[in-house]
Amino acid sequence: MQKTSSLMVRLDEQSKALLQAAAELRQISVSDYVRSIMVQQATRELAAAKSQTIAMTEDEQLEFWKALTNPPKLTKSQKELGKMMRGEA
Repeated sequence: MQKTSSLMVRLDEQSKALLQAAAELRQISVSDYVRSIMVQQATRELAAAKSQTIAMTEDEQLEFWKALTNPPKLTKSQKELGKMMRGEA
């Protein structure tokens, strides 16, 4: 039998309610839900780090794409700083 250890996590009420609702959908305890989801996520992140790739959720991919396709307008000060950093000023 494998030894286990506990992990305590503090959550705000809204986060806790979300986890409880998700666990109920799967008909498992909140502890089992958190364990299954977090271990899967940690496994993906470690694999991505090992292969030196960036793993993003769908929402993160969308935000990244939006940032690439709609870059912010630089202020005059930011443009001047860029020139200084490139050695052009």
